[in-house]
Amino acid sequence: MSTQAITKENIASSVVPPIQVKAPWRVKAVEALDGYRLHVRFIDGLEGEVDMSEFVRAPDAGVFAMLADPDLFAQVYVELGAVTWPGELDLAPDAMHDEIKKNGVWRLK
Repeated sequence: MSTQAITKENIASSVVPPIQVKAPWRVKAVEALDGYRLHVRFIDGLEGEVDMSEFVRAPDAGVFAMLADPDLFAQVYVELGAVTWPGELDLAPDAMHDEIKKNGVWRLK
């Protein structure tokens, strides 16, 4: 799996007036790692890992099953403080922040 970072324009800055994403649980940066994992950094400085390795292959993964394609998974980016993929897939940043704050990792199953 590619760990290449994808840069996408931050649409929050193109809104007039610009959207100020201030909630501490909003994501500031995300990087795709091998094994369907992500490294995330929140605007409050908290960092951790999201492990989606079981989730993307689960029978009940629903629309997230498409992320089993490593090339699509690697296209992750931050939009308005949320981890996002093409096709309007995103993860709840508040739940992610809470779990990483407790355990350092959020394992989706």
